[in-house]
Order: sequence, then C-alpha cells, then structure tokens
Amino acid sequence: MSASAPTPAQRKANLTSGQGDALVSVVVGTKNSAVTLRRCLDSVVDQTYRPIEIVLVDNFSTDDTVAIAKEYTDRVYSIGPERSSQYNYAFRAAQGDYIYRIDSDFVLDPRIVREATDCLSRGFDVVLVPDTTDTSVSFWARVRSLEKLCFLDDGWNVAARFFRAPVQQALGGYDEDLVAGEDYDLHNRLLRAGYRVGRILHGEVHLAEPRTLREIWDKHYFYGTTLRAFLERNDDRGVRQVLPVRTSYLRHWRDFVQNPDLAAGFLVYQSVKYIAAWRGWSSVKSPGEPHDGGRPSG
Repeated sequence: MSASAPTPAQRKANLTSGQGDALVSVVVGTKNSAVTLRRCLDSVVDQTYRPIEIVLVDNFSTDDTVAIAKEYTDRVYSIGPERSSQYNYAFRAAQGDYIYRIDSDFVLDPRIVREATDCLSRGFDVVLVPDTTDTSVSFWARVRSLEKLCFLDDGWNVAARFFRAPVQQALGGYDEDLVAGEDYDLHNRLLRAGYRVGRILHGEVHLAEPRTLREIWDKHYFYGTTLRAFLERNDDRGVRQVLPVRTSYLRHWRDFVQNPDLAAGFLVYQSVKYIAAWRGWSSVKSPGEPHDGGRPSG
C-alpha cells in the first residue's frame, strides 16, 4: 500500500524543520493558478534546504488557488492590481534572511535553494536561477526552450530572483508603474548599485509556455502597450534587452543549425512576438488619449 499524502499541517511543519540555517522566504505570486500551483508548491516542499517559509500573494483568484495555497502556508494574502505590487507586498511581509521570488507556473529543482544560499555565502548579493521550459507543452514550448538555452551564459536577458533581504529592501522592490519588464528593471538597478551577481547550475522549469501563435500574440501585444515606461527607465540597457537580434543567439548558432525545425519556428515566433509588441506600442497614444486596444484576454 502506498503512503498517504502528507496533511497540510505536515507540509507546513516540514518546511520549518532544521532550524540551524538562515530562513529563506519563498515568495509566490498567483492569479487563477490552480492548474499548476500544487506542482509548484510541492517543489518548494521538496527543497533539500531548511528552514523555508512560503509567502503567497494572490490577485483575487476565482478558482481554487487560495484553498490549495492554504494547504502549504498560513501566509496567504490577497493583493492587486498587478504583479509588481503583489510581490512588493510579499517582500515587505517576508521574514527571511534571503528572499526567492517564483511564479506559480514554475517547478523547482530540489537543489535550488541550497545552491543559492551557498552562492550568497561566498559573497554574492543576488543569484541568477536558470529558467528552462517544459517542452511537452507544445512545439512553441520547444522553440522557447531553444531560446532559453541561449540565455544560460548571457548577462543581458536575465533577471535575479534570489536576493539577500537587505539588498531587496535597499532596491525598494519592483517599480509598481511597470506591469511588464519589472524584473529586468530591478536587475538593471541592482547592477547600477554595484551589487555582485552569482549564478547557480540547477534551475526552474516553466510549465505554462504558449500552445498557439494566438497566445504568443496576445501576450506580447500587451507587453508592447507597457514597453514605453520600461525603456524610459532603462535607457542604458533597456534597448539592448528588447532587440530581436542578440549576441546570445549568435553565440549559440550551432544549436540552431542542429535543430532546423526549431530554428524555423524561432523565426516565426520572433516575427509574431515583435509585430504584436509593435502593434501594442502603436496602440498607446500620448497620456490621457484613448488607445486602440487594452489588455487582451488569455
């Protein structure tokens, strides 16, 4: 007979066992995340490091997100209107010496927290956690996996997610006027402030990659409507971070040659992405004027 699943009380107690090390606050943002949330939080429970607290900030979900979250933590808050304000609230509520921001559609390698805390103990201030993709989702997820491979050794198209708590406090969290690119903006600010950035080997797997070109279009159309504010705040690095041609792609040209079907898909993906972003950008008039489209559904 297989062992029964742990009770909510057992899950919570398991996270705080082994009180000898510094506390890590794992901050999770959600909105109607019931489909992926349990896998995400199970991967937090499965970390080889202790102690951990989970601080979850939900944007008024209408599904079972909050009920699932409460099986894993008592630190569940309802915050809006967008993810930047959600995470900033969680950063202030976090009690840990270290803060790790994750999204609810990611699954973590069990060694991440241990590797990241070891990295910080060597004198780094923040840590880059590799981001890969669940390639079983769709052909477009496989295309995204090829693209993300190019960023594993890149210093431009990355954003720190694991911080010493005082560093996060000094930076002031995310810019709440940004609803896209807020992670790049924070990373750019920490580089300007001179903080040391480390990297680890093991990383996260993104579950919710796009299944259709329509999903790609809708996402990047919305990002395009918000892009102006990001570029205004990041005129030193922002343009290079949004250009379609990147040196990281050129460094990995062999990976594209060895996967011609994915290389062709990559060209299609990038075309849809940048045309949609341009249309979103073009739809936004000067402040106070109406524009052609709002945030798309989906």
